[in-house]
Amino acid sequence: MVVTQENVAVNGSRKLSPQDIADNLRERIRTGDLKAGDRLPTQAELADEFGVERGAVRQALRVLQDGGLLSNVSKGSPPRIAEPPPAKGAPQPTVVGLAPRLTEAFSAREVCVDVVCHTSETLMLALSEPLRQIHEGRIRPESITFRVLLPSRDINLAFPVLIEGPSDDDTVHQRWLSMRDAQARVLQHNLHAIRATHGIDVHVTFRALPFTPPVKLYLLNGAEALIGYYIPTRREEEWQSQTLEMYDALGSKSVLFSFVKQAGQRDGAFVDESQKWFDALWETITSDLTLS
Repeated sequence: MVVTQENVAVNGSRKLSPQDIADNLRERIRTGDLKAGDRLPTQAELADEFGVERGAVRQALRVLQDGGLLSNVSKGSPPRIAEPPPAKGAPQPTVVGLAPRLTEAFSAREVCVDVVCHTSETLMLALSEPLRQIHEGRIRPESITFRVLLPSRDINLAFPVLIEGPSDDDTVHQRWLSMRDAQARVLQHNLHAIRATHGIDVHVTFRALPFTPPVKLYLLNGAEALIGYYIPTRREEEWQSQTLEMYDALGSKSVLFSFVKQAGQRDGAFVDESQKWFDALWETITSDLTLS
C-alpha cells in the first residue's frame, strides 16, 4: 500500500484510507469489473461497502478523477467510468499522462527519474501506480534513483503570487512552501518504503532552483522526456480562514508532450539536450534543499 496519510485503527482492525479505496476501485477498472460508461455506486453505498465515512469516499473519488478514470463527477449523480485515454504519445494532462509513462519506466532494471517541477504533487500521485505494481510483484527494479529540482524557499516566486501584490506575512508563499515540503516528504516516504519492504536500492534527492520554472520536465531513464508548460491563471482559494486571490498555475492540467529517444533524430536530440540542461542545473546553480 502506498502511504499518503495515517491509517486509523478501529476495534483492532485497520480502517481503509482514501488511497486504499481508490486502489480497490482502480483495480476493478483495470480488470474490467467496471467498464467505460458504467456508473459507480453512490457515495453512501461505497461508504457502507468499505466501512468508512463519506468523506473518505469523496477523497478516493477525487484521486480517481485526477487520474482521469472518472467522468461526470460533479453532475449530482454517481460518476461514470471514463473512456480510455488517447493513444500512447498523444498529449494529455499531466495527471493522466504521467502515471502510465512512469509505470513503463519502472519496468527497467535500473530506474532513473529526473524532474523539474513547481511542487511534487502530480509526481506523488502518479507514483501510486508503479509502486502498487511493485507491491503486487508485477515489476521489480533493482534500483530506483530520483533527482528532483524544486524552487528554493528563499526566492520571490513568479507564481503563486497575490494579485494585489505581496503582503507583510506573505501568506501565499507560506502556503506554497508548506505544500512543497509536505508533498516532497510523502514522495520520499513512499519511495523509501519500497526499499524497506522489497530491498530495492532507492535514492531520492532534492535540490533547490534559484528561479521559478516555467515548465515541468520529467526525464525517464534517459530515454524519454515529458514536458508541459505552467500556464498562469487567476484563481481564488481558501487558506487558513482567508480567501487568497492569486495568480497561480495548475500543474496537474499542464498538457504533457512526449519525446522518445528511439522515435527519431529530432526526438532523440530533444531528450539529450533536456538531460544536458537538467544535469547542468543540478551541478551548478542549484543548492541543497532541506524539507521543513
